[in-house]
Amino acid sequence: MAVTNLTLTALATYLFKDTGSTNSAAVVKASSGTLYAIYVDNSLNAAASYLKLYDSAGAIVVGTTAPDFIFRIPGLFVGNILIATSGIAFASGLQSATVTAGGTAGTTAPSAAVTINVVYT
Repeated sequence: MAVTNLTLTALATYLFKDTGSTNSAAVVKASSGTLYAIYVDNSLNAAASYLKLYDSAGAIVVGTTAPDFIFRIPGLFVGNILIATSGIAFASGLQSATVTAGGTAGTTAPSAAVTINVVYT
């Protein structure tokens, strides 16, 4: 998993990029913030993947901790899965994980890398 955080100064926002999102939670932001957009690349997987988002700065146990949002990413899909012009507020922090089954219990990582890009403040 390669994770990058960039400051988009002109927009007063940040870009989080994870080129190998997997079944381990990755910290997007460790404090409160607002989520504006998610762009995904699931082109290496023929099967659907599921992006789980957690409103937490604490320890996440994927498969046990209930996610706040779950997005189904179709197999071979590349594109936006969320654009929220007013944003979605996260009170504690923002973490993400990608698995092969929806719901809280899914814990299996996709067979190939899934890239996610998250725009947030």
